[in-house]
Amino acid sequence: MNAMFATKISMLQHVCVVPLARATRHRSFTVSASASTTVTPSRNLTVSSPTSSARAPHVDPRVLLGMSEHDLQQLAVEFGLQSYRGKQLHHLIYKRKEKEIQDFSHSGWKIGRSPIYHTVTAADGTVKLLLKLEDNRLIETVGIPVEDEKGSMRLTACVSSQVGCPLRCSFCATGKGGYSRNLQRHEIIEQVLAIEDIFKHRVTNVVFMGMGEPMLNLKSVLDAHQCLNKDVQIGQRMITISTVGVPNTIKKLASHKLQSTLAVSLHAPNQKLREMIVPSAKSYPLDAIMKDCRDYFAETSRRVSFEYALLAGVNDSVEQARELAELLHEWGHGYHVNLIPFNPIEGSEYRRPNKKTVSAFAGALESRKITVSIRQTRGLDASAACGQLRNNFQKSPLIIESDREESQSDVAVAC
Repeated sequence: MNAMFATKISMLQHVCVVPLARATRHRSFTVSASASTTVTPSRNLTVSSPTSSARAPHVDPRVLLGMSEHDLQQLAVEFGLQSYRGKQLHHLIYKRKEKEIQDFSHSGWKIGRSPIYHTVTAADGTVKLLLKLEDNRLIETVGIPVEDEKGSMRLTACVSSQVGCPLRCSFCATGKGGYSRNLQRHEIIEQVLAIEDIFKHRVTNVVFMGMGEPMLNLKSVLDAHQCLNKDVQIGQRMITISTVGVPNTIKKLASHKLQSTLAVSLHAPNQKLREMIVPSAKSYPLDAIMKDCRDYFAETSRRVSFEYALLAGVNDSVEQARELAELLHEWGHGYHVNLIPFNPIEGSEYRRPNKKTVSAFAGALESRKITVSIRQTRGLDASAACGQLRNNFQKSPLIIESDREESQSDVAVAC
């Protein structure tokens, strides 16, 4: 079987490379409405400034990862090949998880997989990866394995949607590391494939709870969601999209009528406290976000989950739990609260509440008919707090050899 597939790869390389190279020299192609773009990808690996807010193009037109089987078949036809060549490409990318096809890059096209820059494995089996993107930015993704009583493993990939985050929630390590840009479609998808490579196991669940605010990069997130569902074949109900709240975006998400879970990061039972913890809440009042959540449920019939990071002495009292229950009852029913004991990060003024406090908070919600769960903390010894590991390595672009050589050359000239 391996020999047969090697033959197929060889045939695909032989048949594709020459027409592809010829085609890209003389003309450009529109693959489909979802994959086409007029943006020309930069080949320069340096970036201007670590604080730049320039947005990345939504789709790199020369990247195959993220294209559907139909897109790849159409691409093959554009190259003058039979459409089944596109089907073979689809198999290589999503089933075989090839990182590159020999000589394919000669035509200017690439799979779109980034190298792993650093890996940390926690005692509980959680693995955090840093992927090095083409512009030398680092992004985090986390693989969380959970084995059930029958021995079956659920593998969750926690993926990033931006390089850094502009919202700067007071307890979040990602915000402390600054914001660079949105991730492109393939840069989100490749995180899931990287986790599968590390664990040698299929990812069963995906949560958009890594670096960044998914709703500020909604187009890329939705396209990555579609690819993960249709091409990587992860069920929609196994995917969660998290947001701290961006005006008008919950309505947009509802219009797509996904079967995935919407998780709203609430973190406080009232507007005043929420503004202290989440500065962006000033532009999106609590009443407005709760109304949008109620409308979301009405339009999609999907229960909204509320994320609540418990910060010792700040938002973790029984009285605040009662206030939270009243808020949720006021705006509907069927809500679920996921309590997250704070993951300590260096330099933070916040502390992690003790187990007794967490249990009392949960009990106060349950006694008021609110469904609640307590997230099991994973990877504490692997800098598992979002953005924490990345901040240990990078708050500005990595210097590559070509940059270092240019710098040394400038010094020599100056001397």
